[in-house]
Amino acid sequence: MDNGLLLSFLALDLLLVCVPGADWAYAISAGLRGRSVGWAVGGLVAGYALHTVLAVAGLAVLVAGEPRLLTALTVAGAGYLVWLGWGVLRRPGTPGATGEPAEASRTRVFLRGATISGLNPKGLLLYLSVLPQFLTTQGNLPVPVQTATLGLLHMACCAAVYLTVGLGARAVLGTRPSAARAVARTSGAAMLGIGAFLLVQRLATL
Repeated sequence: MDNGLLLSFLALDLLLVCVPGADWAYAISAGLRGRSVGWAVGGLVAGYALHTVLAVAGLAVLVAGEPRLLTALTVAGAGYLVWLGWGVLRRPGTPGATGEPAEASRTRVFLRGATISGLNPKGLLLYLSVLPQFLTTQGNLPVPVQTATLGLLHMACCAAVYLTVGLGARAVLGTRPSAARAVARTSGAAMLGIGAFLLVQRLATL
């Protein structure tokens, strides 16, 4: 692939990833719950790995051509965000909070991250609308290989940004329990608000 094309995609992708949304809210929330940041970010990246595999297989095109399927995925993701956001509002994370076995907690944190990014409408938009604009049939690499390359770049951007966000939240708020609870509640409200907005938007089109 052309280096200029890769750099253009990287710049645009970083811009999109740096826009706060559900992924940011989850990374911040995880950062306030002790040592779960890596597992949370790993889950978020795993969700985008699934998007990449589907795009390479050509299934992303199928989803884009089926409005009802896309709507169903968006509604499922939005509903999950509402549920998760409400849970964070009820029980905001605080630095060093415990309450369940470490392994179970890590697994749950990872799976939640994968579900959030796997059903994240912003992620669907990237793979269905943005990424195809950077694919070319004139290069030496087959389109599936180009798709995989761009998907891996996106995953790397997500890992770097979300780790920074989660670890930054823990470092800054680690000794400020009251501020940590306020930020956690804000993150929960963000997830709940984004989910509710998407639900209203999608259901209004039915």
